[in-house]
Amino acid sequence: MAGRLIDKYMRGMYLPHKWCAGCGNGIILRDVIQAVDNLGLEKRDTIIVSGIGCSSRAVGYLDFDTIHTTHGRAIAFATGIKMARPDMKVIVLTGDGDAAAIGGNHLIHAARRNIDITVVVFNNNIYGMTGGQFSPTTPAGAYASTAPYGSIDPDFDIPALAKAAGATYTARGTAYHVLQTTKLIEAAILHEGFSVVECVSICPTYYGRRNRKGGAVEMMKWQRDNAVPVEQARKIPPAELEGKIVYGGLWRCERPEYTRQYEAIINSALPE
Repeated sequence: MAGRLIDKYMRGMYLPHKWCAGCGNGIILRDVIQAVDNLGLEKRDTIIVSGIGCSSRAVGYLDFDTIHTTHGRAIAFATGIKMARPDMKVIVLTGDGDAAAIGGNHLIHAARRNIDITVVVFNNNIYGMTGGQFSPTTPAGAYASTAPYGSIDPDFDIPALAKAAGATYTARGTAYHVLQTTKLIEAAILHEGFSVVECVSICPTYYGRRNRKGGAVEMMKWQRDNAVPVEQARKIPPAELEGKIVYGGLWRCERPEYTRQYEAIINSALPE
């Protein structure tokens, strides 16, 4: 199955990939292309956008129409693409720093507009590509190259931020829960409106090493043992969920989609 996905959806001349050994990004990328394959989307009808960072390397390996943009601007570019071609499926592959730090304002306003874009956030809790600085999702107290004594910043809950800004579908998966994460990405792509799927990745090279989390196997086992399905989490007191990963579909509602509203304005302005 993996070989078929590679042959069908990836640019083989750029493989093997350049992610560190044990990085969870390859798993999440596989989840994305598995979701695309499960839905039967045509490559010519799908555009995939990224910004800058470890996760944003993903578009270089994908045999779609792709665009590798500037740091933090992936959602802004994707918005322009969707406005120009509302018939296309537009998917953004971005990181926790790319989406929630320099790109945070674009995330907020795309959610506010409810434009039909699917954003998959590869969240490894750190800036991996540029040396292991702490990111907006680094847990308070965790160590990074720019927080050698522990970060004092509280971390962002990206799905909660997106929901508060107006996103109409949010979810969270993990690198360990492959089948569930694939289904969440499928649901996000099918949803008409702004969708965010946070995928909790692992970074043994920087986050794991600095925070004594062990190697890739140990970090994956930690996800397995500390992830709680959202249905179960609703029955657990918040204090007991501290430090856990709540995964599954978190929020869904229906609201008018932006490009459809824009098309209606255009049609209303046309002469009779």
